[in-house]
Amino acid sequence: MDPDAPAAQRPYEVILSPLAVQDLAEIVTFIAADNPTVAERFGRALIQKTRLLVTFPELGRIVPEFAEAPERARELIHRAYRIIYRVDHARRRVEVSRFWHASRGTPEL
Repeated sequence: MDPDAPAAQRPYEVILSPLAVQDLAEIVTFIAADNPTVAERFGRALIQKTRLLVTFPELGRIVPEFAEAPERARELIHRAYRIIYRVDHARRRVEVSRFWHASRGTPEL
């Protein structure tokens, strides 16, 4: 990253919240019980999806359940998982809050 680049050209930093890290570990562990290779590949695919946010922080849709919240959460979908995140434009940061299986209903943030 070029520290002298204009702010509008700098990529966003993508960070995972502690809950997102825990979610990811639980997802991989659950899948690994059946197939460790697939589990690792799936975990990497979830992380890779979040890398899109470095350049395109508003790529995901606004989470319908939180559309009225002052700090709107956004989400990307990967298979049956919702990658829930918030964008802080002032700090050029994206925080991934949760990796949430769609069958679990409304995400707990």
